[in-house]
Amino acid sequence: MIKLTNLTKNYGKFCAVDAINLHVPPGELFGFLGPNGAGKTTTLRMIAGILKPTSGRVQIGGIDIATNPIGAKSKLGFIPDRPFIYEKLTGAEFLRFVAGLYGQEGTDVEHRARELMALFDLEEWRDELVESYSHGMRQKLIVSSAFVHRPEVIVVDEPHVGLDPKSIKILRDLFKEYTRRGHTIMMSTHTLDAAESLCDRIAIIHAGKIAACGTMDELRADAQHGGTGLEQIFLKLTGQNAARDLMDVLDA
Repeated sequence: MIKLTNLTKNYGKFCAVDAINLHVPPGELFGFLGPNGAGKTTTLRMIAGILKPTSGRVQIGGIDIATNPIGAKSKLGFIPDRPFIYEKLTGAEFLRFVAGLYGQEGTDVEHRARELMALFDLEEWRDELVESYSHGMRQKLIVSSAFVHRPEVIVVDEPHVGLDPKSIKILRDLFKEYTRRGHTIMMSTHTLDAAESLCDRIAIIHAGKIAACGTMDELRADAQHGGTGLEQIFLKLTGQNAARDLMDVLDA
């Protein structure tokens, strides 16, 4: 459902994303990991059509987002790391507005919006202005907005930020069920235990390039037995040594 071909993004002479190739099929929960500044968010924003690639292609469900942006985006839901919501709308109005952008309205949408708000304990706030919502409540509302039009593909950048433990559990269960029904989710996160337990496959990006991609077993093989857990594999593949760096700081 998501296909990236030689996807590249330059900012002047700096290459943020360097000719990456990925394919995420239907029914897969795909993890996208990397250190700060590795190119994760830039990649996800190009997939969502927010950033224009310097070169390469993004296809959503076989549709090229450059040549048919409306067709590609109609299949997509996006959960950004820094959600923007119109504060003078109520929660219910915001979900109705998002669904309307995708040409959906009526009783089915109203029912779906109510179900999503109830799932995330927002039902009693549905008629309150978003400006009165806490950060965590806004995050739950933006998550709900990504699901309200039932897209085939959802792209998620740091979904756990601001969420309480109960909401995190609900979100993870929702992701699992959504992919079980044949939809596709591509998720960037710094929560490595979540990626290890949730994701069918994982790609690790470092300095704009894909350092490794595969199942946990395949990543272990790529890391040449550098560790059995995702944290050890991640640190090995990205050339980071936290213990060494800590000693250097303390000895300085």
